[in-house]
Amino acid sequence: METTRIVMDGTRLTCSEVARAARGDVTIVMAPEGTERARAAWRVAREVAAEEPVYGRTTGVGANREVGVEWEDSDAHGLRLLRSHAAGAGPLVAPEIVRAMITVRLNQLAAGGSGVDPGVLTALADVLNLGLLPPVPVYGAIGTGDLTALASTALCLLGERAWLTAPDGAQPRGPGFRLRSADALAFISSNAATLGESALAVTDLRTLLAASTGVAALSLLAVRGSEEPYAPAVHDACPHPGQREVATAMRTLLAFEQPAPMRIQDPYGYRAFPQVHGPALETAAYAEEVVTREINAASENPLVDVAGRAVWHNGNFHTAYSGLALDAARAALFQTMALSAARLGTLAEPSFTGLYPFQAATEASSGIMILEYVTHSALADVRRLAAPAALGSAVLSRGVEEHAGFSTQSARATTEALGAYRIGLGCELVAAVRALRMQGRAPAGGPLRSVYDLSAEVLDPRVDDRPLDADIAVAADLLPEISRLLPLLPAASPAPWHPEAH
Repeated sequence: METTRIVMDGTRLTCSEVARAARGDVTIVMAPEGTERARAAWRVAREVAAEEPVYGRTTGVGANREVGVEWEDSDAHGLRLLRSHAAGAGPLVAPEIVRAMITVRLNQLAAGGSGVDPGVLTALADVLNLGLLPPVPVYGAIGTGDLTALASTALCLLGERAWLTAPDGAQPRGPGFRLRSADALAFISSNAATLGESALAVTDLRTLLAASTGVAALSLLAVRGSEEPYAPAVHDACPHPGQREVATAMRTLLAFEQPAPMRIQDPYGYRAFPQVHGPALETAAYAEEVVTREINAASENPLVDVAGRAVWHNGNFHTAYSGLALDAARAALFQTMALSAARLGTLAEPSFTGLYPFQAATEASSGIMILEYVTHSALADVRRLAAPAALGSAVLSRGVEEHAGFSTQSARATTEALGAYRIGLGCELVAAVRALRMQGRAPAGGPLRSVYDLSAEVLDPRVDDRPLDADIAVAADLLPEISRLLPLLPAASPAPWHPEAH
């Protein structure tokens, strides 16, 4: 059973914990060691800034990096910085992404490299526990720092900008702590919004990929497909880890069945499923590893080095790793979703199901015909969204900042692609369960029978022509539960992150 508390210490936050903090009813608790790391960095930052130039504290930012700021003007300078940078545009991002951003930023600050007042950590924990939301517009970052999102959050902490109102229209009160404007850059020097959305995305991706295996196994059963493609000898001969995981999962799911294949070999949707779904598993696992490393990192510029009593100007704000990892994950996602669409096509064919075309109730009826259109519409979006965000370019701030990785756009594209993937998988699940029902068949036992029973219990059994939109929505909502029934593939609950092991 998952705990209702998440302890933040700056070193062990997982992507699934970010998702729980963003979406669940949990309490955020600060670990004393995280607060102490932040306090030590704050002291060192103030000492160093009193002796030498420190970017953003005693200088301007961007192209103004060589322009000095007098010590007595540092508070006013920080406030000007926040006001000028809190200028995002467009619609507000989803509340869960904002909560994920605050969760990530809190944990990063506990890593002890920012130099902010340690009171900020308690304030951010209060923001999460009170359910407060700063307004965060969608446009304003390109993978080199979520400056607009965090500046808007900082103005809320300062009391200059209102928190978003509660559903009942009430204006919530913020935490008692007020951010020191001198800590402005130290607070906003982060990709917390991008990484928060990335953590949500990789958690959802792992969940959907795990569920997809169960859906594919139901489809194979419905078309009386061959289990030969999943034989150990096949994957020992070409031993990619993800491929072997998928084949093992399929063998486990089908272990209770009596093989009676109708064809010597099946279409690629079944025969090449391990070879296509495997890369999706591997890219998702790598993306999760990258994002987990980032959300536990002190990635500020400048970085406060407590042990060395120094401040280092650096490029850790650049999230090329996470952007490229998510780009690869979306490309692999498109490939496996295309196979799902192909399997759906077989479920509409009489030669595969033994039913009327489109699993119709009568010969001239339409049955599930429209599901293919819905799936290919969603697949077209995933194809569009699979374009690498990393192919963009930007030269900003008078040429001083001459590169960007666009990880922000990569995270957003991944979120959108997952929404489309859910729809496609939902369509396949509707068709597979309907075919088995009409055939008078069901899985013989094991976890696949559990998947079938769960689905059959809530999916409408009627086969007369009718709108299927509710069926698609129900099936899509079932996918997380299906993933929990299949402890065969790593899904949404990876092992806790231990940096010493990496």
